[in-house]
Amino acid sequence: MKYNKIILAGGNGYLGGVLAQHYRNLASEVIILSRTPKAEDGNVKTIVWNGIEEGDWTNFLEDADLLINLCGKNVNCRYTKKNKEAIVASRLKPTRLLGTVIGKMVVPPKLWINVTSATIYRHAEDRPQDEEAGDIGYGFSIDVCRQWENSFFEADTPKTRKIALRMGIVLGRSDGVFPRLLNLVKFGLGGHQGDGQQYVSWIHEQDAAKCTEWLLTQGELSGAINCTAPEAIKNTDLMKLLRRAYGVPFGLPSPAWLLEMGAKVIGTETELILKSRWVMPKRLLEAGYPFLFSKADYAVRDILSIRI
Repeated sequence: MKYNKIILAGGNGYLGGVLAQHYRNLASEVIILSRTPKAEDGNVKTIVWNGIEEGDWTNFLEDADLLINLCGKNVNCRYTKKNKEAIVASRLKPTRLLGTVIGKMVVPPKLWINVTSATIYRHAEDRPQDEEAGDIGYGFSIDVCRQWENSFFEADTPKTRKIALRMGIVLGRSDGVFPRLLNLVKFGLGGHQGDGQQYVSWIHEQDAAKCTEWLLTQGELSGAINCTAPEAIKNTDLMKLLRRAYGVPFGLPSPAWLLEMGAKVIGTETELILKSRWVMPKRLLEAGYPFLFSKADYAVRDILSIRI
């Protein structure tokens, strides 16, 4: 085994499952901190915590190679006052708790990665946003990201290297955005959304996992790092790519007014679809991270080759 112990806080969701599968053959133990108990699966073990209070779970963090914090209520909801409060609290409270616990440890995790969001940057159709020259945006979702990263970097953890991994839209087989876009294509609704000119900054699920492992080996890297593929793609081109790869000749577009109506019906926000996220992984590229999937065409073909 290459690693001793990998900790996934809040790792019972889609990305947590991808990471658990990635590390199960690379580490002696993979520990998932979850509110819900689950049967042990080989060397993948679930430990119950509530993300608010210290408890016996803190012992499992000792001498870990890597802690990845994935905690946070799904933002795929209407931004009501109650939901906004839950979105903020579900990110800040576990992050602050982990910071407090790690700060007191004799042998804390070597690296702590907080998976934040590439949506921290402004709506950008003019130029890509990177870690140095990118403009932080405004609005609720950006405020959440800013508070989240502040609570992370403010934690006093002198023995633990810290990286805020600004994750793009994860494309994968079993969950997330990809299966939902594919369903639109299947039913003839796979045209562009809005005007289709908004950029999508994405990352293949295998790169999302592999990147965290690679960062373990790059001891000089810390701070905010964008985790997106090098080439963002416009919404209209992504939908065209999906239609062509799946063999569907046409797809009805969804104008912004129709999306707003639909968003109210299904309980989400159009920002998730219409915001232009053009994010460049400058620090990963400069440090030499070898992307498995650098182009959307490669990623789509890989995912569909398994799904079809």
